[in-house]
This record gives sequence, C-alpha cells and structure tokens, in this order.
Amino acid sequence: MSTAESQPWVERYRPKSIDEVASQQHAVNVLRKALTSANLPHMLFYGPPGTGKTSTILALARQLYGPELMRSRVLELNASDERGISVVRDKIKSFARAAVSAPNPDYPSPPYKIVILDEADSMTQDAQGALRRIMEQYSRITRFCLVCNYVTRIIEPVASRCSKFRFRPLDVASTEARLLHIAQMEGLRLNPDLVPVLIRSSEGDMRRSITYLQSIARLASARGGDVRDMSPTTVSELAGAVPTYVIQSLVRAIGIDSDDINDELPPRATGSTDFDVIERAVRHVVREGYSSLQVVLQLHDYIISHPLLSAKRKTKCALHLGATDKSLMDGGEESLQLLALCLALHEDVIGPP
Repeated sequence: MSTAESQPWVERYRPKSIDEVASQQHAVNVLRKALTSANLPHMLFYGPPGTGKTSTILALARQLYGPELMRSRVLELNASDERGISVVRDKIKSFARAAVSAPNPDYPSPPYKIVILDEADSMTQDAQGALRRIMEQYSRITRFCLVCNYVTRIIEPVASRCSKFRFRPLDVASTEARLLHIAQMEGLRLNPDLVPVLIRSSEGDMRRSITYLQSIARLASARGGDVRDMSPTTVSELAGAVPTYVIQSLVRAIGIDSDDINDELPPRATGSTDFDVIERAVRHVVREGYSSLQVVLQLHDYIISHPLLSAKRKTKCALHLGATDKSLMDGGEESLQLLALCLALHEDVIGPP
C-alpha cells in the first residue's frame, strides 16, 4: 500500500492553499493580502475544533515558502505536548533568533520565519509570559501564529500583540460540498440520507465528519459491500451517539413525558419507588457501555428543546447537567455521577417550579 493510500483522509484532503479553506471568508480575505506583501503580523486563530485553523496557517506557509523552504522557515509545535517554559526558552527561542535562510525565487518568501503554536491555550502562564518577550525581541525575523480553542486562556499581553481571527463552525452547505468532493475523489457513491447524519454527528467539525466518512468507507469495504448500503444508524454508532430509544427511556424514568418511546426496559415493578426506576434505567445505560459524557450531552439537547418544560425548570436542569459534565471530565465515577444527575433532574422536573 502506498503512503498516499494509507494516509488519513483528513491529511490527504487538507487545503493546499488558503482559497481552499471553507467558510472562513474574513480570515481568508485578510491572509490573501499577506501573500502580496512582506508584512504579516503575529496572529491568533481561535474557534471550535475542526474549523480549519491549523489548515489555514499551514496553507498560507506553503504558499509563502513552498514545500521545500517550509522545512527551514516554519516551526510547528503542539503546545499541549510541549507547553512548558523550558520549551519556550530553548526550542522556540533558538528557532526565533536563527538567521533567515535564503529565499525561494518561485515563491514570495518574505524575510521572516513563522512559528506555529497549536493548542496554545494549553501553555502555562509562565510559558506564555516568556513567549511574549520572544515575540517582541525577534519580531523582525520571526512571526508567531497561535492556534487555540479558547481565546480567554491566552494571557492579555500575548493576545494584544496578535491580530485575532475567529473561526466559526462550518455551515452545512460548505461541509456537505467538501464531503461530496472527497466522496467523488475516492469513488464513493453515498446514500443521500448519509451526508446529513455525518454533518449532524460532527457538529460543525470538518475533521470529525471526514474521519466518520473514512470510517464508513472502511467498514463497507470490510463487509464486502457498498457505502450506499450503510445506514444513518451505522454513522451514529461510529460517532459514539447513544440511540434515541435509550435517551427516551432514561427521560421517562426521570419523569419527563416522552412520545414514541421504543423502551427496552421491563415494566415498572409493583411497589417500586422513583429511585428504583431511575437506578434501573441508569444501570441499563451503564451496562450497555454507552459514554456517560455522551449521555449528558444528549440529555441536555433533549431537555432544552422539550416543548412542555418551563424555562425555569430547564435552567435548573442545565445547572445540574453542567456540574455533572465537569465532574466526569475531572474523572468522576461514571455510574454514580449519572445516577446522581438523573435523581437531581427528577427533582427539577417534578418538584416545585
């Protein structure tokens, strides 16, 4: 198998130029002008995952220097792995102060290098403080591009030295066009119902939607069938979504009315208390191996969009859902956290308004 064939589709179809970047017109328009001038500011790209932040700066660097000169002119670091002050003082500073290599006559090749710090919001504050001084000292020959999801985690002295670009979640039309393009390039004939499910499951994250598409293609190939035979349910399973009937069974146990329930739980036993019903529903979810974090997310969507719950009750539920989400992210025991959440939601739903 060739290197190209074994390459993940996310990398294979990463934009090669900034004109190929989808749905980020503001950033693309500004950066396109940078290609015609030697004046590129320090930049801060922020926004949700999978919206093209890293792809955009890599495409810009490729157009500025070409694939060969990029090796000496561009330093790309994942700040979540290399985020300490020692890395800033040693690796980044050494690169920033090094002399600029000879230009490539076939490309603009401006007289500066570029340091790309991916996931810069994971850097410690000490490291960001050291970075600020390097940005000032070597700005003549080195420009920085910080890429992050949460701009509030970048200290103000660093953020104020950068031109900020907010990357928005991709719109449905752009994501659909990109997925259909990839499917065409890979020779796939998709079920028309498959693309909307891919987009909905990825929640505006292009990287996830492309990964799901590749997973569907690999699964179809392993089964010896066609991608057209793959159902939307299979996409949801690959995305880790909890089946709708499981969520409906859980909200019914909590006390929220639910229509069209396909309930796999046995009928309520005589003399069972509300706690017994909720505990049994939670045990069923945990036994099936569903992610508690995913259950919390889908419970949130179900409750917030419920037409019969008042805004006050939804607010109470949202507070408990948020607290449980944090506890699970901090490493809380899944079954206990989910049980405590469902009991709290039960009180929010049937208790006094």
